[in-house]
Amino acid sequence: MTDIRTKRVYEQADAADGFRVLVDRVWPRGMTKEQVRADLWLKSIAPSTALRQWFGHDRSKWEEFRRRFWVELDAQPEAVAQLLEAAAKGRLTLLFSARDGECNQAVVLRDYLLSRSRQQTPS
Repeated sequence: MTDIRTKRVYEQADAADGFRVLVDRVWPRGMTKEQVRADLWLKSIAPSTALRQWFGHDRSKWEEFRRRFWVELDAQPEAVAQLLEAAAKGRLTLLFSARDGECNQAVVLRDYLLSRSRQQTPS
């Protein structure tokens, strides 16, 4: 079973996080590399600047943001494959800096990766 979690980058890093990937296009404000403790910063997997600005963390746009971001993720097969490979090896934690822990790109990305992981797993 694929274990993909999300975590706000401002929370304390933990060994139980497994492989930590920062999935923001912009570096988290006020954080050093040592504080973030990301194993990988994968900017290319983040929503485009235009999509991020359009969404603006407006919950009324959440479902449309999810749909549009999935379209963008479909266009990033190499980055998606990289994350799926990491998830196949153990726990993967997607780090994000948004204040909203329920409606952010890491949540959408986790759902997308889990969906792709199920498609690859034989029944």
